[in-house]
Amino acid sequence: MTRTLPKLVTYEKFIEWLPNDGKRYELHDGVIVEMSQPTGKHEKVTSFLTLELAVQVRSLGVPYLLPKTALVKPLDKNSGYFPDIL
Repeated sequence: MTRTLPKLVTYEKFIEWLPNDGKRYELHDGVIVEMSQPTGKHEKVTSFLTLELAVQVRSLGVPYLLPKTALVKPLDKNSGYFPDIL
């Protein structure tokens, strides 16, 4: 049996391709991966941390944001991630 290797996608091509179809996708070392929606304990932890960080940002008066939809590209990899908290 012959197995074909997936064609690796660049970060730039991933951004061009990224659909707005309600699903979550990330680029892992050149491979597009459909991500499941976070649920349960994961969402509780993310929500708790976001609220705690927001309180600290406000109390310190620093001009920071806590974006929910930022795409992060690591410097040394052909990847793109949507972190839970940034």
